[in-house]
Amino acid sequence: MLAVIVAGAVYLVSRNFHKFWYILMAVVGFGTVVIVHEFGHFFVAKLSKIKVEAFSIFMPPTFVGVRKTEDGLRFRILPTFFPKEDDESGEGRLSFTIGKKGKAGETEYRIGLVPFGGYVSMLGQEDVGTTKVSDDPRSYANKPVSTRMAVIAAGVFLNIVSAVIALVIVFLIGINRPPPVVGWVLPNSPAARAGLKAGDEVIEIAGKRDNLEFMDIQMAAALAGRDEAIKLRVRHEDGTEEDFAIVAEQLPGMRLKGFGIGLPLSLTVADVSDANALLEKTGLHPGDHIKGVDGRDVQAHWELEEIIRKAFAPAVTLSAKRIDPVSKKSALIESQLRLDLSPAERQVKSESDLSHIYSMVPRLRIKGVEKAPSLREGDIVLAVGDVENPTYGELREVTEEYEEKELPIKVLRSDANGVEEALVVTVEPERSKDGKRVVIGIIPVLDTGHAVVAKTIAAEDGPEKLAIPRGAVITAVDGVGVSDFYDVIREIRRNSGRRIRMDYRVSSEIAGDVILNVERIEDFVAVKSDFAEFVPFKHLQRLYKAGGLISAVSMGYRKTVVFIAQAYVTLKRLVGGLVSPKEFMGPVGIVTLGYRVLTERPLIYYVYILGLISAFIGVLNSVPVLPFDGGHIAFLLVEKVKGSPVNERVQGAINYAGWVVVGAFAVYVTFNDIVRSFFS
Repeated sequence: MLAVIVAGAVYLVSRNFHKFWYILMAVVGFGTVVIVHEFGHFFVAKLSKIKVEAFSIFMPPTFVGVRKTEDGLRFRILPTFFPKEDDESGEGRLSFTIGKKGKAGETEYRIGLVPFGGYVSMLGQEDVGTTKVSDDPRSYANKPVSTRMAVIAAGVFLNIVSAVIALVIVFLIGINRPPPVVGWVLPNSPAARAGLKAGDEVIEIAGKRDNLEFMDIQMAAALAGRDEAIKLRVRHEDGTEEDFAIVAEQLPGMRLKGFGIGLPLSLTVADVSDANALLEKTGLHPGDHIKGVDGRDVQAHWELEEIIRKAFAPAVTLSAKRIDPVSKKSALIESQLRLDLSPAERQVKSESDLSHIYSMVPRLRIKGVEKAPSLREGDIVLAVGDVENPTYGELREVTEEYEEKELPIKVLRSDANGVEEALVVTVEPERSKDGKRVVIGIIPVLDTGHAVVAKTIAAEDGPEKLAIPRGAVITAVDGVGVSDFYDVIREIRRNSGRRIRMDYRVSSEIAGDVILNVERIEDFVAVKSDFAEFVPFKHLQRLYKAGGLISAVSMGYRKTVVFIAQAYVTLKRLVGGLVSPKEFMGPVGIVTLGYRVLTERPLIYYVYILGLISAFIGVLNSVPVLPFDGGHIAFLLVEKVKGSPVNERVQGAINYAGWVVVGAFAVYVTFNDIVRSFFS
């Protein structure tokens, strides 16, 4: 049976050696982090003359065990699965000895079958249950409290040290990371209220200036105390510098507190799994570098976004530099991309937040369908429930009212020949996974193909509300006929500073007009244009490389502190129920991530990931709850204070309970890893 398994494994490896090599590297990398932690316990235990019975990578049952005997190296393979009768030693049937005779060792070195963690087994010490009583002076239980604390703490300490070492290597070689540049600003966020803009660079955070990257901004916000103002010094694009004091907030849809700024993007199209599909939809290919929009040069992604946001046109033409992968020659290509008008603000708390054009709110069109099979992409929403021509805010309100009930939606649908037909379909709204909203499962945008006004609103600090009936069609602006909202916007912008008339029609019998004073066009057109098809862009990167060993040690130490803080915040929010356990990765997820990084990016990025994992494992094991190392240290501190160990039954019960919780969590995380890695 074993021979068949080995033969099958060899065959699969030989057919997929390239993939196997990367998987092996990922497993070895994660295993090294575990070995480092357990080696800390092992080394200090040996130094303290404690008898170490076993050193294992991964958890039982044992896959293979090796121990030095007087007859040579003794191997045990799957002893639990292939037991031998009357075998008190537990060697099993698949055991053999090779090598020269010599002095016997006391420690067996094992590899477990369950790829989760590892352990060091010492005489007189039990991770599960109560401590074994022994008269042996080399027993763990017979050593002073300070010695036992040193043994337990050594694993965490070595994880932190190894994280620093890994990151020192990273910064000696150099790694590209997102710089502390504002990529975008969330409306109504602390950053928006303070006046930060896309393209601003944070050059100082709470007094720290050296080697800042975007993660430093995120962690400063996440770790800020309640109502604590974080001091930032910002360099604007024109070179001027300005000081800010911003209080981080828990923003909608965000896991951690933040300022409301996003990662900066570059102008280079990112790699995707299906490059042909991207080329077909957008005319762009991974690696294309955007140079201009409608004849205007762009130097940064936020410039591109600003031009697109204010385009108010059905399409734009992008020019990009494309490098031929074979000849390596570059050429300038052009591609026309369709645009949508999207709501400028998704968090609609009042009508003032609605997207509008001089108080006119367009109807809604369905851009994408996620979970509502009765709806289709391109459907125009004519009514939802009893509300005709609903605005985005009204759609949200009605959806909430119909949670887990059938909701009728009237839509205008075009067939293959472009003929429009009104029909009624039903959907069943349900609560989102985070439990915060009731959703239909659609992505709405504004209907720009028709000049139909869903509603007019009185926006705060906005234009005067126009007296146009709900559902009316704008037919002319200052005497010029219009057929869609792009025409309406174009004609309004052409008449800046003038008093103009707008004609509308409700039906064949009802028509009318309103007078509009055209002023403050940019403020009073509260909509934004966006690409109709998603265009992925690479993150903006900056090389972070130390000038020498001392500088690398300093950078590695500071980055490890950031990782520790990140791990602390994550665990704190997990306990508080603000982070789902689904967000965590176990060994399967870590190995899958490692495989992806190794196949897609330079090796140094994997070393960076291992530094992060090592720091996180160090923090996880310092949690003062059994069976983690921090829990053992907590019990040892109690023993030191009271002068005697905690009652064995109490300690055993807590130990067992802790292992049940940790085991269940491990199974849950591993299941999610498998689903996410292979089926998602």
